[in-house]
Amino acid sequence: QVQLVESGGGLVQPGGSLRLSCAASGTIFAINAMGWYRQAPGKQCELVAIASGGSRKYADFVKGRFTISRDNAKNTVYLQMNRLTPEDTAVYYCYGDFMRSWGPTDYWGQGTQVTVSS
Repeated sequence: QVQLVESGGGLVQPGGSLRLSCAASGTIFAINAMGWYRQAPGKQCELVAIASGGSRKYADFVKGRFTISRDNAKNTVYLQMNRLTPEDTAVYYCYGDFMRSWGPTDYWGQGTQVTVSS
């Protein structure tokens, strides 16, 4: 069984920074992609950033503010979030596309709350 455990959410003032972490545990043959999605109250879940191999993809609303990185040795993905605004308030979910013995499989973390407020 693969689990994704997130950490790093919390309350921050506008203009502040947070760093989210997500560690994958379990039997993983390879990491196809890891990334972050978010869901704000009353809104659909949306992609924030995803890292696949050497490529990085960002949503337009976070470009220049957020940075995704991976530590493959630790099966961990990070999201450095700078210049946060109240519009970034949401539950942030870690996502992983991992190669298992039967093929590629998607996994999700439990979510971590990020609240940007003064």
